[in-house]
Amino acid sequence: MPGLLRGVARTAVIAGTATAVSNRVSRRQAERWQRQGTYPYDQPAYQEPPPQYAAPEPAPQQDMVQQLKDLAELRDQGVLTEEEFAAQKARILGS
Repeated sequence: MPGLLRGVARTAVIAGTATAVSNRVSRRQAERWQRQGTYPYDQPAYQEPPPQYAAPEPAPQQDMVQQLKDLAELRDQGVLTEEEFAAQKARILGS
């Protein structure tokens, strides 16, 4: 029985010492990180990158000449006024 009691006491002392040392190391690390301003638990460990989307395909553009012909036809039919025709023409030509 004395040998069993001695073994239990020794285990308790070793476990208590290990806990005290571990706590002291943890406190020192936390203080060091706080002084450096880089406490590792302030930021999430992993941040998912933003989703990457493919650029949409550009819409096929009509020939500028054909667009101008269509506008002239609409103007000749009286659908567009001369000012509207001039504005659309400038938009198509990019000026």
